[in-house]
Amino acid sequence: MPIPKNLTELRADPVTASWGDREVMLYALGIGMGDDPMDDKELAFVNEGWLTPRDPALKVVPTFASVATWHARPPALDLNRVMVVDAQRDITFHKPLPVSATVTADSRWTGAWDKGDKGAIIVRETEVRDEAGDLLYTLQGTTFARGDGNFGGPTSGQPETPGTPDRAPDLSVDIVTRPGQALLYRLSGDRNPLHSDPEFAAKAGFKAPILHGMCTYGITCRAVLSTFADWDPAAIRRHACRFSSPVYPGETVTVQLWRDGNTVQFDAHIRERGVTCVKNGLTELN
Repeated sequence: MPIPKNLTELRADPVTASWGDREVMLYALGIGMGDDPMDDKELAFVNEGWLTPRDPALKVVPTFASVATWHARPPALDLNRVMVVDAQRDITFHKPLPVSATVTADSRWTGAWDKGDKGAIIVRETEVRDEAGDLLYTLQGTTFARGDGNFGGPTSGQPETPGTPDRAPDLSVDIVTRPGQALLYRLSGDRNPLHSDPEFAAKAGFKAPILHGMCTYGITCRAVLSTFADWDPAAIRRHACRFSSPVYPGETVTVQLWRDGNTVQFDAHIRERGVTCVKNGLTELN
């Protein structure tokens, strides 16, 4: 269906999802962890320590939540899929993610905003509960449907996180992406050919397949983990950002960070092109 007036009333049945250490490690590899096989801090996210036990045996990158229940969606909308990209992600973590779990995910549409000829902004929310019924995380996903504007919806008021401070960043982290990184990351769930098929990417207006927005999202979480979170996933209570420009695999993502108490704000730039790829970044620390 196209974007209907009763969008927020549409509900899908809750779905069940499971994961184990394989999925956790595959995601960490997909966002670039483990490139240095001698880096003990990153190995803790990509090596379960089978022969060299440690506590914990394996750490889970908090933003694994962005793919753990990938198939949990509200009722599908009849959008121009060639023109659809991720626009924003905001996840609140109510408990640290376990290495293995079976969960229930309940999704709904929370709103849509009409940007005219530029397209439509559509927001969904997914609540994920563990087997005990406790809330594990709440995910808010924003889609930019570039070919589906002028549907008659509201033109302003969509949720956004604040911009970064008007001062020099406290820290800056360079993270180099691999030329084939999107091909690995897609194995965590998002098989959109925009990230793997050059011909499809060209139809969507890109010179080559682009990196998943959710991969860039994970990269910004890596930056916070390696700095203000001191490699402790449980230190991160919320992670949110808005995607402003695509990243091409092989480019360097420079994440700039500002800290004020338990709040970390960030943005990210592509070093080779001088383009801002992430805005309005916000991490809340425990």
